[in-house]
This record gives sequence, structure tokens and C-alpha cells, in this order.
Amino acid sequence: MVTEARQKHARQSEDSAGAERSEPILHQRSREIQPFGKIARLSIALDEKTCAASTELLIQILADSMTLRDLYKKYHWQAAGKTFYQLHLLFDKHFNEQLDLVDAIAERIQMLGGVGVAMAADVAETTMIPRPPRGREEVPVQLSRLIEAHEIILKETRTAARLTAQTDDTGTNDLLVSQVIRANELQVWFVSEHLVDVPLVRADS
Repeated sequence: MVTEARQKHARQSEDSAGAERSEPILHQRSREIQPFGKIARLSIALDEKTCAASTELLIQILADSMTLRDLYKKYHWQAAGKTFYQLHLLFDKHFNEQLDLVDAIAERIQMLGGVGVAMAADVAETTMIPRPPRGREEVPVQLSRLIEAHEIILKETRTAARLTAQTDDTGTNDLLVSQVIRANELQVWFVSEHLVDVPLVRADS
């Protein structure tokens, strides 16, 4: 009788433990495993000082690229007028291209052992791109804001490219030159052409 009771208790304990293992462990909190601004040393043949300097440069470009990315999505939704369809598509195309750049920049920060900005509040505190109004603006203003944002990113990226070349951080330098600069220059061209005041149907005599 005692043996049967013990066996029944053991089965109940196993069932209870199994139920606990199958349930999610919620509301967990802990300390950060890597504070922002701290470099985790990786074996990439670059010293910590170089990694820290490159990370700082990339964080600024990351925040500004995330802001530009979201600016494209805002104007994708809010475009208006005769060129609505063309701009609606173009803005979304550029949004997706900036999204790819954001991933590439953030991943490079991780490769250097750093931590990038990610949350909207942190990006807003870091970006150098002026914040647009919440409401809807005219298309020429939208285009102008986009071009100005690109110029901010291109200026800081060229500076970062020169500095990373001096420290032999060729991985970061290649990312900045071959991806960030080239993509932003191409987007500036496409956006800028929409501000050229030429006739649509009849040429000026």
C-alpha cells in the first residue's frame, strides 16, 4: 500500500514537472550582457581602439540611415499630386534599399564588437537629420528633405571612410564606400530629377 502511494506521488511529481517545463518562463529580467559603448574583443586582427573609433562613426551613420529609411516610408504613404504613383513606388524602393544598408551597418558594428542603436527613441536622440512635421507636406518639400538627409549621410560617410582608411579598417571602409556612399548617391540622383522644372508634354519654344 505504501509502495503504491509512493509510485502515485512520483507520477504526480513527474506530471507536474513536465507541465512546468512545457510552459514559457515569462517576465524575465537580468543585467545587460554588454553595455552600450563597450567593445567586445573579437579576433578580427584590429585593436580595440580602432574598433571603438569605427563603431562610433558607424553608430552615427546607422542612426541617420534609420531616420532616412523612415522618412522614405512616411513620404511613401503621404505623397500626393500628379506624380503620386511614380513617387509612391520610388519612395518604397528607396526605403527597402535603406533597410538593407541599415542591416549591413548594424552587422558591421557587431563584427567590430560594438552595440548599435536600435530603438526609435535612441535613434531620435542620435540622428543629425532634422525631424519633419507630423502632418503631410507638399511633394517638393518632401523631395528637398530627402535630398538634404542624403547629403548629411554622405558628408559623414566620406569623413568616416577617410578615417577608417587611415586606421586600416578595410572592412568598414569597404562597406562605407562600396555600399553606403554609392547607394545614397544613386538615390540622390533619382530623387533630384523630380525637382527639374521641365514641361511634361510640350517643349518650351
